Amino acid sequence: MAQPGAAMLKIEYVYWLCGSLLLAAGFVELRGRRYAHSAFWTILALTFFGGDAVEAASKAGNALPAQSVGVSVIALGLIAGSGRLLRRHSADTDADLERRRQSAARLRNRLFVPALVIPAATLALILLTPYLRIGDASLFNSAQPTLIALGSACVIAVACAMSMTRAGPAVALHESSRLLDALSWALLLPMLLATLGAIFAAAGVGDAVAHIVSAAIPTDSRDACVFAYAVGMALFTVVMGNAFAAFPVMTAGIGLPLLVTQHHAHAAVVGALGMLCGYCGTLLTPMAANYNIVPVALLELRDTNAVIRAQWPTAVVLFAANLLLLDWLAFR
Repeated sequence: MAQPGAAMLKIEYVYWLCGSLLLAAGFVELRGRRYAHSAFWTILALTFFGGDAVEAASKAGNALPAQSVGVSVIALGLIAGSGRLLRRHSADTDADLERRRQSAARLRNRLFVPALVIPAATLALILLTPYLRIGDASLFNSAQPTLIALGSACVIAVACAMSMTRAGPAVALHESSRLLDALSWALLLPMLLATLGAIFAAAGVGDAVAHIVSAAIPTDSRDACVFAYAVGMALFTVVMGNAFAAFPVMTAGIGLPLLVTQHHAHAAVVGALGMLCGYCGTLLTPMAANYNIVPVALLELRDTNAVIRAQWPTAVVLFAANLLLLDWLAFR
């Protein structure tokens, strides 16, 4: 029986699910005698499985598990840098390709439904979190409800895709492995860049940004601070390739001290719209390889910047809209 205040689903379950998928991909690569790929996904899977043990050991003063994770990251870098993570040659026959074309012709735009289910289900689960209870236990752990909802939404989307395509779990696993193989090492960029952003914030880069901004703009002007924060989020994202890396630095340097503390802006609005400004920078940079470079390789386009060229007008318009919304909503 669940104790009062307990949660049925915890963030650890999402990590274990990710680890299981990566471990399965490592096994598939091992069967295909692609040993570098197998080692890459297996090492990454172990870091997902061992997160709880590392955290517990760190709190107890034992640094060895955390150091082992650092060694794992170095190993992943060496494997990726070896140049052996090449894409798998397609083994699809003409019959397989024809079956896919027929399925695509049958489903048409419904093919996008599973992808749309992820954000829709995540939002619905977040809004329903206070009401999702089984007895005295809540369904989601209140510490990480968004990530748990996202993981649950991904499971729902996979079930939806299997139902639409009439495919089984084995096909879903095979296609997941194929997608991981196509993304390769670029899959790690969001996680590593987000970690780098946290390191920058801990190293005091945010304080340095605050000092530079204070000397460059009139900090008593609300509009100037809003403009500096939004532009800083976009530009730092262009440099880092990920808004998660820019967010802790720019928020610590401008968002919290100038907008929230000095000008009394709403912290939630500043954070949400600041991230959206950063995402506009993601659309403009080749540093966001998993978004802008990998699709070029998958589609075999001649222009390596083709995706960015197609996205930049949208990025500019969205940035302007987010800037205006930030200036309007954050102080209401």
